[in-house]
Amino acid sequence: MHPRVNKEAVADLIREVAAAEILPRFRNLKEGDTRQKSPGDFVTIADESAELALTPGLLAILPGSVVVGEEATAKNPDVMKALAGTAPVWVVDPIDGTGNFASGNEGFVSMLALIQGDDVLASWIFHPVTGQMTIALKGEGVTIDGREIAPFKPVAEPKGVLAYGSRGVPGIAELVDQRRARLNQVKSSRAAGIDYVRMAQGEIDFTYFSGIMPWDHAPGAMVIRELGGHIGYIRGDESYRPSQALQAAGILAAISHDTWRDVHSKLFGEK
Repeated sequence: MHPRVNKEAVADLIREVAAAEILPRFRNLKEGDTRQKSPGDFVTIADESAELALTPGLLAILPGSVVVGEEATAKNPDVMKALAGTAPVWVVDPIDGTGNFASGNEGFVSMLALIQGDDVLASWIFHPVTGQMTIALKGEGVTIDGREIAPFKPVAEPKGVLAYGSRGVPGIAELVDQRRARLNQVKSSRAAGIDYVRMAQGEIDFTYFSGIMPWDHAPGAMVIRELGGHIGYIRGDESYRPSQALQAAGILAAISHDTWRDVHSKLFGEK
């Protein structure tokens, strides 16, 4: 893995920020602490405070790196250009599953990925309520709470999550809605990071998301790839590259390339 970072220092930083900025506000949001960036896309004071707290810590852990945070990008979309640059980039989602968090549901995580040259090198997915920490390092596998996760194994009848809605390319949601009965579905957690960890744990075998922003999927992409799965956009280049999010269509992940192609054909094939 290049550049080298102390994976435990990053994990400790995530835990510290969650304890200071996120958990005290869980089920304790006050009037004005939640707003919508766009219809159905919520942000809370906890999201913004956590991102601000994570940023200097990450820059200290890896000098010369830059931070691409969900909330900073919402204010200045040009921040995304760093993904295809040469400097190491931390992609930060302070609270993935903000809608769940804001409604008092425990289905949210803090997560981040380290990217360089549009290649995902490492990721951390942390569940503040349970304390579960998932870490994936390129070429070094995946651990959940320090326990090594075995690579994916084939399954006879894949089951998975279809999470689609107003986000993404027009017409795709309608197509998925028409064809969803072709697949064995499991209810989404409404947080991409949680669904990727569910796949790592063998609970599901594929995920489709219409929203494709890198902070939602780069951390999970590292997990899926390290376990032998495949993740890619549904149109054009099948491989996952974070910088392509602004011009790509929905994102599909599966436990193998064969499963990926099968799910893709059932949802997006000509017939």
